[in-house]
Order: sequence, then structure tokens, then C-alpha cells
Amino acid sequence: MSNTMMHNGYAARVEYSEEDGCFVGHIAGIRDVVGFHGESVAELRAAFEQAVDDYLETCKKLDREPNHPYSGQFRLRLSPELHARAAMLAEARGKSLNVWVAEAIERSVTAPV
Repeated sequence: MSNTMMHNGYAARVEYSEEDGCFVGHIAGIRDVVGFHGESVAELRAAFEQAVDDYLETCKKLDREPNHPYSGQFRLRLSPELHARAAMLAEARGKSLNVWVAEAIERSVTAPV
């Protein structure tokens, strides 16, 4: 089971608003603020997809590059000792440090909460 909605490479961050009596969401991982809402999951999904499509179309009309959610790259700061231990473990398993870390993160984000 996933708590993330995806559309055209964009993810949704969703909360329930007790005050408004509906789900409220924002496109996650971009600097621009793009929101949407719905009273049911079906309405929320449709509103999310419409928000993404509208965002991309608006950027196109303004001749502006849309924010992209994530590049797939990030810097990670570790202690030299932890860096060395992780690199040695990755090498012992016949993997690059990058592949080993990506697999560890994948296991973590897909594990049941």
C-alpha cells in the first residue's frame, strides 16, 4: 500500500482538514506552491492530476521551465568512519556505494510502518 499519489512524475503531499471537511494536498518537492482538494479519494486524485496538468500548461504558456520534483541526486554528509564502513560493506557485497545506499533507502521507504 502506498500513501503517495503520482502523476507525470509529480507526487502529492496530502492531509485531511477537519476544519474544511476535505482532503487538502500540494504538489511535493517543488518550489512553486500548487494546491488542490477533494472530499473523496476519487475527487482528490482528479484534482491532483488537474493541478499538475494546469501547472505544466501554465509554465508552458509563460515560457517558463516548470520546477522538477527531484533530480535523483543529493549530497549526504557522514562521519568519515561511517563513510568508510559503508564503502567497505558495499565493496564486500560487490556493489558500488551508490547502489548499496540506493538499495538501503529503497528497503526503508517500502517497509511497512
